[in-house]
Amino acid sequence: MKAVTLREIKNELNTLSTQEIQELCLRLSRFKKENKELLTYLLFESHDEAGYVESVKRYMDDEFELINTDSYFYIRKSTRKILRNVKKFVRYSQNKETEVELLLYFCKKLKDFKPSISRSTQLQNMYNRQLLLARKIISGLHEDLQYDYQVMLEAL
Repeated sequence: MKAVTLREIKNELNTLSTQEIQELCLRLSRFKKENKELLTYLLFESHDEAGYVESVKRYMDDEFELINTDSYFYIRKSTRKILRNVKKFVRYSQNKETEVELLLYFCKKLKDFKPSISRSTQLQNMYNRQLLLARKIISGLHEDLQYDYQVMLEAL
């Protein structure tokens, strides 16, 4: 089965009633966890972006506490998982300020992590890549926000 274009989907949705659209959304949410997470964000959390950022930060705090520090292999594996989920949460928001704030928070948590990431080249590279990405996104923001985030970036 070949998927139709977004334009065709939009045209078809315009012909449906609100009840039919609601049924489609509920059916769609049953198939993948990400669909349900996206609907949760859009319905309950999109109106309070600051609260959403704080909940993702709490998620990062909890996950960094759970990391197995027996070996750098487990640390790398866990931090990649955390970063993958953070990027997924950023994709839901599609807000550049949210993305920068969460990336900088991730870098701060990674830098403050014990044992130090300086003994692992892969973790150091992950940290540096996220800083570069944050710097790139900051350059596209409004000047006032650029300054604020630049100060946070320099602290790292």
